[in-house]
Amino acid sequence: MASRNPFRDINITASSTHYVFRSPSSPNAPALVVDRPSGDVKMVDSPKLGGKRVTSIAGILGMIRLRLDKYIIIITKAKLIGRIRGHSLYKVEATEFLPMQERALHDPDEDTYLALLRMHLRTAPMYFSYSFDLTNSFQRQAAAEDSLPLWQRTDERFFWNRYISSDLIDLRSSAPHVDPYILPVIFGYLKIATTVLKNTPITFVLITRKSRHRAGTRYLTRGVDENGNASNFNETEQIAIIGDSTGGLGGFDQASISGSRGSEKVQILSYVQTRGSVPVFWSEINNLSYTPKLVVRGVDAAIPAAKAHFDEQIRLYGDNYLVNLVNQKGREERVKLGYEQIVKKLVSSSAELRQASEKSSERFREIEPTAREQKMDRLHYVYFDFHHECRGLRWDRALLLLDRIGDGLVQQKYFHSIEGGATSTVQCYQHSVVRTNCMDCLDRTNVVQSMLARWTLNRQMVDIGVLAPGENIEAHTNFEFMFRNAWADNADVVSRAYSGTGALKTDFTRTGKRTKAGALADLSNSITRYFRNNFADGPRQDAYDLFLGNYLPSANHISSSLTFVDRRPILIQSVPYIFYAAVFMEFAAFVLPRQSDASLVSIRIFALFWLAVAVWAATFLKEYGMLYVAWPKLNVPVFAAEGYNEALNKAKKDPVLGKWLQQSSGAKHQRGESISGGNIRLMHLEEGKKRIE
Repeated sequence: MASRNPFRDINITASSTHYVFRSPSSPNAPALVVDRPSGDVKMVDSPKLGGKRVTSIAGILGMIRLRLDKYIIIITKAKLIGRIRGHSLYKVEATEFLPMQERALHDPDEDTYLALLRMHLRTAPMYFSYSFDLTNSFQRQAAAEDSLPLWQRTDERFFWNRYISSDLIDLRSSAPHVDPYILPVIFGYLKIATTVLKNTPITFVLITRKSRHRAGTRYLTRGVDENGNASNFNETEQIAIIGDSTGGLGGFDQASISGSRGSEKVQILSYVQTRGSVPVFWSEINNLSYTPKLVVRGVDAAIPAAKAHFDEQIRLYGDNYLVNLVNQKGREERVKLGYEQIVKKLVSSSAELRQASEKSSERFREIEPTAREQKMDRLHYVYFDFHHECRGLRWDRALLLLDRIGDGLVQQKYFHSIEGGATSTVQCYQHSVVRTNCMDCLDRTNVVQSMLARWTLNRQMVDIGVLAPGENIEAHTNFEFMFRNAWADNADVVSRAYSGTGALKTDFTRTGKRTKAGALADLSNSITRYFRNNFADGPRQDAYDLFLGNYLPSANHISSSLTFVDRRPILIQSVPYIFYAAVFMEFAAFVLPRQSDASLVSIRIFALFWLAVAVWAATFLKEYGMLYVAWPKLNVPVFAAEGYNEALNKAKKDPVLGKWLQQSSGAKHQRGESISGGNIRLMHLEEGKKRIE
């Protein structure tokens, strides 16, 4: 019978005809053999070990085919983070690519694909366990079938390497012994801390799982797709374990020894929250302006997608409390109104309640179903005007939201089980979930989620007798310090994955108050986000799409055209360099020594000339900003292609460069190089194909 859990020790033997993977601790188990150069996989009971032993690895992350070759991605280094109920949990520290071709094949696209994947693997916070299902909450694990292999028990939303594991998963139908070679990983955050609260030892765990569906970067993935997948969707589980002697970095790995866990009584308390983009069709389009252009499509068109999204959320979590934190005025108002229209159209009938305050004309707005006639009547919408109510660094006023949804939180409960020996008794289940969002589902969302987590943890500790009624965890300095920093670190990780920088407002999460130093740090992060979102997010989005299988490199033919070549007209490409040169010349005019009064006049003319050039170049860049945004090259958003074409056609009418751009375009048409209305930079859009699993 094949092992249910992945092998924790794998040796690789490589030759010119194959790679052989086998576990030295399970010498009788079949070996995984990958033929070279075809990349075909098979299980062999007694393989011929011709070749040399390459290395011992922590696991196989998966296999991926690019333009010229197929590669096995292996985990060469993993760091122990801690233990949950005796199960060791690791972070991926280093990976390596094993090519199928004996002689490496290169072309600019293949090298770029590999560079994108390496960048993703280097920056992605990925975690795994050989014996514990990190993709599922404790509540879902309680209902899981333990006899299944670990990878079959996973929640497919958070099985981050699901696509690149598909070769091994496909082999499973004919070779069940492949199960121990399939190692699920999650993308997100994991914190395990052993601490004490009123002389009670506690293992505190915080896990955030990022969904692999509609994953991407801040301005390139917004809203919901046609299948109901919301962008930047994350599930965060806060766990407190009482009476567990195997937590933290010490102790032993329960899965590595035989026998029961002993007679100790262990209490497990878990609380789950979610975050995700507003489930309507909307986007923010970069054009080098600090505030991108906001586009919200018709609400009616998004109803099927929103229904599919909430249908899954209700099936998985029960009632959904939809906490919306976007601004009620200005550009964000359209997103707020679209969300509210969606909710009112989904529920059978609804009752609305508004509450104003001295700070806001609409502090709260609630949309509640008046009856439970269908599934969507389990949606409870709560709007909170975070921007106005917390103005002036008063983030503590977000506690008003707790009072508003207090009854829902009480009825929601949490997951609580007691384990003793080989038995486990569930004391209560969590019946609903709070789904929080702001525009990015980052900064305001982090403040509210940490606040809800503290409130629930305090309730849990009172319920099991660790704290007395009326007592608060904030009074216990060491525990509070650990709690605040865990949630602030979680906020930073979620933010870097989506926006490219750490989260804003984390000074409040870490210290409980807003500070001027925190405001300055937020300013720095905001400026960094601007540059990253405009000039670095395209490659990051390409890396997401390539790793997750949302783009399949064409391997059927090798064409002379390359995907990543910049095909913008040379004149368009040259404008930033003209701007840099003009700024340099302007600077030189002020620092170069002056030899006479006559030269002073010449220098002034020189400075004025380059100042005029710099102003013209800056104006051109601002006017045609969409030509200079680093768009993805693989799966190009429709709004990016349309905006690029529109900006290029507009640039052809520019009074300075327009004539030369038209001549350049006409010459290419005469050579038969049709640019399809100017979309020469995005000509490989059709090569991106969605993988249907």
